[in-house]
Amino acid sequence: MSRMKTQSQLISAIANLNEELALNLIRERLAENDDPLNLIANCQRGLQRVGERYAQHKYYLSGLIMGGEIFYEVMELIQPAMENRISGTSSGKILLGTVESDIHDLGKNMFKLLLSCYKLTVYDLGVDVTPEEFLRQAKKLQPDILGLSGLITKAYDSMRETIGLFRQEGYQIPIVIGGSQLSEEVFRYTGADYWVNEADVGVKLCLRLLK
Repeated sequence: MSRMKTQSQLISAIANLNEELALNLIRERLAENDDPLNLIANCQRGLQRVGERYAQHKYYLSGLIMGGEIFYEVMELIQPAMENRISGTSSGKILLGTVESDIHDLGKNMFKLLLSCYKLTVYDLGVDVTPEEFLRQAKKLQPDILGLSGLITKAYDSMRETIGLFRQEGYQIPIVIGGSQLSEEVFRYTGADYWVNEADVGVKLCLRLLK
């Protein structure tokens, strides 16, 4: 079976919430020594379709949850292969959380899983995190990077407030905002240093910043 065909099948399997097929395809491609990052990129495309179908009212909330559960199972299969390809231990601490007024965490959790493959230390504060709590934990943990996640429109104000508080307190660490609906306009509004739409892109950015 061609690589292109299996990629398409994997994307469709996740988009259709076909857990058994998705996991079988992952096992098949790992056995063929496919690049784990390629597999993750395919899975992200499938999850994007799940999100689109939810926005179009073709899926209910349960569909979003199931898509996330399939991804976590996929990552359990992929993570050992990822770790085998990554030599040494990366140094760096990242403080992460979904901002106040938002409880979406699928993208954040994907990001955290990928960071852990690179042996980075991740402090995940969870969801609906206030600006004050981000600052309190930053003072305590002294991270190298701050990651703010958000999906809904209300999250943009929370991001802006959190970033403003950090700057007011004199923190100059890189602040990265992440979310599938972010845009250049939102990025400018929040005052962040960087923005990403996809978890794997965010990981590559963090690794670059930590160098």
